[in-house]
Amino acid sequence: MTRFIHDQFAKDYLEELLKPYGKVKASSRVAGEIREIDVLFSPAQQANNLEMLGILGKFAATSAIFEPFRNPASEEEICDCLLKLLEVRGALQREANRNKISIKELEIPKLWILSPTVSVRILSGFSAIQASNWVSGVYLMGEYLRTAIVVIHQLPRTQETLWLRILGRGKVQRQAIDELEALSSNHPFRRATLELLYNLQQNLVMSQTEESDDRELVMRLAPLYQQDREQARQEGQVEGIKQGEERLIIRQLNHRFGEIDSSVLERIRGLSTDQLETLGEAFLDFSSLTDLETWLDQNL
Repeated sequence: MTRFIHDQFAKDYLEELLKPYGKVKASSRVAGEIREIDVLFSPAQQANNLEMLGILGKFAATSAIFEPFRNPASEEEICDCLLKLLEVRGALQREANRNKISIKELEIPKLWILSPTVSVRILSGFSAIQASNWVSGVYLMGEYLRTAIVVIHQLPRTQETLWLRILGRGKVQRQAIDELEALSSNHPFRRATLELLYNLQQNLVMSQTEESDDRELVMRLAPLYQQDREQARQEGQVEGIKQGEERLIIRQLNHRFGEIDSSVLERIRGLSTDQLETLGEAFLDFSSLTDLETWLDQNL
């Protein structure tokens, strides 16, 4: 159950980081909706400041497919990722044939499989070799496959790898969160990442997870959430707090109940900051949109 919660966090997180630099399609379907790509990214013609994302920015310098895994990617899962890449490539080739043009190499996406750990057996089986021109933890397959397996827990603990290590687990993820917390409060990705992590925390609490990694993550994020809100209040960022709470709750509602009616969204945006925080707690007990509407009727 919690694996899917982490999967959704990873998709939302990558989409949030990459959307300033190009076109992002999360959960993009291919081959008659048989398979679903986690994140398909096409960089803008002038994607400035990609270096702010470190090696994630380097991955996104050209068209890319990102397939993040919470648990170590298995042989079957990696094969499925390769099939998605080949199907996208086939679709591009068919379109080029119809238009009687050639595919530009930069238009063919590269596949980046992001996994916390990967066994030596699997790396060897796919002939994935540590790339000499990348940091440790990046293993490239054959040139024509345009694929790399990124072993997150092997990445060096540097600023350049921070945005990928956030997708690790256990100690690696907690260290990355510590580094995220230490960033300047006006860093362009700090706020968005924290909000997504708070959303992850709420979903894990709601799932009543029994996994030790998840429980430790919830405990790590709880004081950070309170500290973050208190600091924002002291700095007079009341409107920023309110907007953050709105985004957090609306994202949770959409994931749990599907697309929310615009009239309900307007009612949520009419809530005060304190009401939004109360709703965030009450939301854990909702089983349907009717519960949400009842709560709004009682609190507006």
